[in-house]
Amino acid sequence: MKLYIKNMVCDRCKRVVKEEFDKLGVPLAHLALGNVDTVNDIDLQKLDEIRRMLEVNGFELIDDKRAALVENIKTLIIEEIQYLKGNKPDAVNFSDYLSKKTGYDYSYLSNLFSSETGQTIEHYIIAQKIEKVKEWLSYNELSLSEMAWRLSYSSTAHLSNQFKKVTGMTPGEFKKTNILPRQTLDKVGSSK
Repeated sequence: MKLYIKNMVCDRCKRVVKEEFDKLGVPLAHLALGNVDTVNDIDLQKLDEIRRMLEVNGFELIDDKRAALVENIKTLIIEEIQYLKGNKPDAVNFSDYLSKKTGYDYSYLSNLFSSETGQTIEHYIIAQKIEKVKEWLSYNELSLSEMAWRLSYSSTAHLSNQFKKVTGMTPGEFKKTNILPRQTLDKVGSSK
């Protein structure tokens, strides 16, 4: 049985979910960001236990198929931007990638995402990219040109302009002051 889980956005989240399912005696066939497949079907009483366990740990069980699809879109974007999974070839844009991975037309995905989150997929992608740049700047890991290349920006100027538009400061100003708080991945770009 496939269960969709909101706010499950990192490897630590996966570990917590796995441990909690083990405690409840629910074996998992598969565990991924944003969802799990259980070995067996789950009765309503056990599903309520799972729901409570997830809420205690800051997660949420998603029952609505539309909401589950939106969470899947977010997970695909986070995996590509935050974890640099490399499942999306550089030559493929996000709209084609998301359509292929979900099996839905991009215009449907775009309208659904906007109606459920209050923002466009494009703005969500930009917010995730800027958060990744903030991380790299905080740890002084890469040059700005390396960041631009890894995040598929056309140039460092494009990255710098977008960073300033979103944060109100240039990457250099951020690096000097480092006063902008970083956000947890489940909160990046959220407007609802």
